[in-house]
Amino acid sequence: MAGTIPAGRPIRRYLIGLIGVAIVALAILAALQIGTLFPGGASAATGTPAPASQPAPSGVAVQPSTPPPTAPPPTPEPTPELVAAPLTGVLVSPKAAAQHPLAVMIDDQFDARPQSGFNAASVVWHAPAEGGIPRYMLIFQEQIPTDIGPVRSARQYYIEWAAEWNALYAHAGGSPQAITTLYAKGNGQWVYNADEFRWGGRYLWRVTDRFAPHNVYTDGKHLRQLAKRLGAKDEPLDAAWTFGPDKAAELRPDGGVIKVSYPYELITYRYDAATNTYPRYIDGSKRPQVDRADGEVVAPKNVVILRMVFGALNDGHPSKHRLEAQNIGKGEAWVSTGGVTVKGQWRKKSATAPTRLFGPDGERITLTAGQTFVQVIPMTYTFKIRDAEHTSSAAVITPRLLGLLGP
Repeated sequence: MAGTIPAGRPIRRYLIGLIGVAIVALAILAALQIGTLFPGGASAATGTPAPASQPAPSGVAVQPSTPPPTAPPPTPEPTPELVAAPLTGVLVSPKAAAQHPLAVMIDDQFDARPQSGFNAASVVWHAPAEGGIPRYMLIFQEQIPTDIGPVRSARQYYIEWAAEWNALYAHAGGSPQAITTLYAKGNGQWVYNADEFRWGGRYLWRVTDRFAPHNVYTDGKHLRQLAKRLGAKDEPLDAAWTFGPDKAAELRPDGGVIKVSYPYELITYRYDAATNTYPRYIDGSKRPQVDRADGEVVAPKNVVILRMVFGALNDGHPSKHRLEAQNIGKGEAWVSTGGVTVKGQWRKKSATAPTRLFGPDGERITLTAGQTFVQVIPMTYTFKIRDAEHTSSAAVITPRLLGLLGP
């Protein structure tokens, strides 16, 4: 009958055929699967990229990949060399430390205030000149000052302090004694003579906002030019004083006052622990002295009082009341630094030798690195120093009267 399955042997043949077809199908699938696992198989045939890294066959050396070239690291800037400035102990460049010192006489009459140049000076000398009126001498070394003035006349003992550094000595005329010395010793023997009477107009000039004789001014740039013209060379200098770092803040006393009396004025310093400086006041003013050149408060790191014998200068002009000082030899010194004052001694062996400072033990006194004001007074002038000091680990402050001297 059509459409029926044959019985017996035909059925077996039919089943064997189906099994054979199934085996062939499985063989084809297996072959396809194996082809994906070997190079040149299905993955190669379809163009699929091989994995990025393949394990190397045993015994085959692997060459490391070469990174792309990079720029070399920048060469580090060398740390600038610093040395101690000879007049202050402040760290500066070797070039600054070798600059030739510039000493300038500065007016101290009332009409000359406020003066210019204090804060750029390394050392400031303040001493009697004539008629009870003191005069300043500013010594510049590591800093090049801007405005300096008013410039006033020379005196012998100031020349001898400037000679300690073979300085260019700028002034506007001077006493007969001083002028005689400058003619004989002002070509580099003691100092380099920078007299406004000779060099005025180019290196020193007269300003229009002050009246004579309080109107002679200059600046560091022009004085450096004049120093070069006169033969004063830059070269390394030996320090005359010993300097150390600022005292740690927790060791500084809270306050302290120094008062120096001149017939013409009263100078007061008030120690400031926060800055470790001595802001300066004139004639009892509640406001500290200000430098006209930079508008900043005048506040040195160190204050030194030198007591020495003064007498009338016998120069044929008694009406001028000029003085001379015994500044060669030795005498009493009071040195204030870091809020603490030490009584010691000053010594100067000759006109050109440095004025050195010694403590009560005979050793050099260590100043704080920075500016120093030197107050020179005759033996008859009075001064008072009141330090504050730590009396316990709890930093309790009590005043200590160190000196109150009079005629």
